[in-house]
Amino acid sequence: MGLISNASTIFDAGSMSAGFGGSLVFIKKLTASSSATLAFVHGSGGVDFSTYKEYLFTYNNIHPADNAGENFQFNMSIDSGSNYNIIKTSTLHRALHGEDGSSGGLVYYDGTDSDTLDLAQSTAFQTLLSGINDNNDDSASGILTVFDPASTTFVKHYNSQSQYSHETPRSMTFFTAGYANTTSAVNAIQFKMNSGNVDAGDICMYGIA
Repeated sequence: MGLISNASTIFDAGSMSAGFGGSLVFIKKLTASSSATLAFVHGSGGVDFSTYKEYLFTYNNIHPADNAGENFQFNMSIDSGSNYNIIKTSTLHRALHGEDGSSGGLVYYDGTDSDTLDLAQSTAFQTLLSGINDNNDDSASGILTVFDPASTTFVKHYNSQSQYSHETPRSMTFFTAGYANTTSAVNAIQFKMNSGNVDAGDICMYGIA
């Protein structure tokens, strides 16, 4: 059964007609095994930051090696990974609900104690989720989208959504958005915990054509 709009066939036999929508192109997968960092670098292992206007990263069952309360983070590079220190400005908000039915809510989140999660012209790593639980069966999953990293005209926008088992314990959903305030081409992205290693999980990179 097809889908036709204004005499144009959009779907037919489960396939999208040419000229409608884009495609998700798999580029590379990195699997953590007590890894200090996981990095995608242009020109290394098939990684390409210049072909597509939009890149999608999926992180699946990310698990910290150290005690509960670690933050999963990322940063960008304009010198092929020699330095991950791009200036960024960002916002965060979170939704949460406790396993015991308590603490439900939706709030803007600028961090607690020594953690600064929203950034203001900062070169610090951007937090994608905060306080992940390190129980054996706990993990975090989510997506990060980076727009037009190869542009030499505009800043580089990004946004993410993460769902994970918080240390309290609670279900936590993090929404992060911001921009890398540089007109230089971004050619590498690194992921890591703020302390300790990434014990397990995988990160996949896709280009959106």
